[in-house]
Formats: sequence, C-alpha cells, structure tokens
Amino acid sequence: MTGSDTILSVKNLNVHYGEFKALKNISLDFTRNKVTALIGPSGCGKSTLLKCLNRMNDLVPEAKVEGEVTFENQDIYEAGIDPAQVRLHIGMVFQKPNPFPKTIFNNVAFGLKLNGFKGDIEEVVETSLRQAALWDEVKDRLHKSAMTLSGGQQQRLCIARTLAVEPQVILMDEPASALDPIGTIAIENLMRDLADKYSIIVVTHNMQQAARVSDYTAFLMMDDDRAGYLVESGETDAIFQNPQDERTEAYITGRFG
Repeated sequence: MTGSDTILSVKNLNVHYGEFKALKNISLDFTRNKVTALIGPSGCGKSTLLKCLNRMNDLVPEAKVEGEVTFENQDIYEAGIDPAQVRLHIGMVFQKPNPFPKTIFNNVAFGLKLNGFKGDIEEVVETSLRQAALWDEVKDRLHKSAMTLSGGQQQRLCIARTLAVEPQVILMDEPASALDPIGTIAIENLMRDLADKYSIIVVTHNMQQAARVSDYTAFLMMDDDRAGYLVESGETDAIFQNPQDERTEAYITGRFG
C-alpha cells in the first residue's frame, strides 16, 4: 500500500483534546479506490482518526493534532493549507443523516453554489443522485423538502451532496447505524459501487459490515490511559480469517469489546 496506490497516509499521528490524549502514534496508509474499514471498541479513537483526515477536528477548540496527514503527497496540516479546500477533496458523511432544511435539489446543489460553480447544476444534481442510487426515487419531487424522505433516503441524499463537489475520498462515520436493515443494505451496496471511482474510509462497529464492504481493515484499541492506538491493519480477508495479533482475533470473534 505504497506509492501511487496510496491516496492518504497518516504518520505518527497524535491527537489531544485538552489534557486527554485520544490517539497515540498512528501510522496508516489508505489505498486508492478501495474501501478501508476502521474497527475497534467504542472510545478507541476511530471517529477522531476519521476527522483528522479532512481537518474536521479543526472545528473542536481544544483539539491538537500532531504528526503528518498527507493527501496525494501533500501534508494537509501544513501552514497555508485551506481546510475548506481539503474538505472539497475529502468529503464526509456522518452517523446520522443531516439533510439541510431545503429542497432535495438544493441539498445536492448546496456545495456547488457555495463554491461558485459555473456549469450545469441540474446535470450535476442528477448525476450525483444517480451515483447515490436515489434518482429514481426522488426525480419527481426534487423541489419538495428533503425532510420528507425516509432515514435511508436522507443518508443517500447526504452522500449525493458529498459527491456533487467531486471529492476523491469519502469518509463515512457509522453511515448505517441509524438505519433499518433495508437502508443498511442500500448503503453497503452503494459503498461497494462507489469504490470504483472514490476512495472510501468507513468507521463501523458492525464486524459483518466491515467484512462485507471493505477491502482493507484497520483495528484500533485503547491503552490503559484510554488513548487509541493501531493494533493491526491489512487486507480484510486476512484480518478476519488470519489475524496476526491475538487481540484482533479476540475482538472480531466477540471475546471482548
């Protein structure tokens, strides 16, 4: 997972929230056009790691990030790097669907308008909704409120909103945890489809989901001070079928966590 295959790379990453150390010495590469799952017990820093990858932790006043996060060989924490530009290339989908109180159309078009897009907005909205497997369900009510959609539809709308600005990486923080089984399957199928064009990094507590959707898996744990650290990473089949660390095996078989 090096060279041109690596789109994002984390080296010696440490994160503090005030006096609390949330992540300790994380080094990890993320592969282009693959799905990488971050797994581990609650509180081990999976979401913190995810938010470091597009500088969402900048929005937390007491957060301090040390180490390197490189995207296409550029350290995104270097002086002069605009976090808003980082987030155009590295989008994020949150745990709970968070559509804006606007029409379905204006939800998808929001980022385009914000960034002064001069092209055909209607075409981009349709393309994004098609990519998110939502177009056929909403094409006749684009100018109705997004709040009328089901939870699963709202989450796919949020994915379409992210896709509209053409990111290269999509971060997903437990994207199906608030959904019913049908909605969950739709999101999982969508992740696999999107990996043809995007690099996807997903936090999940669901071991079966990680095994189903991801190409690579990274397992995090907490030390005695509750700082998250990386135990093991690699191809998902190897992590689940032949883990190198007994702590990984204990976690994925449900013996702890």
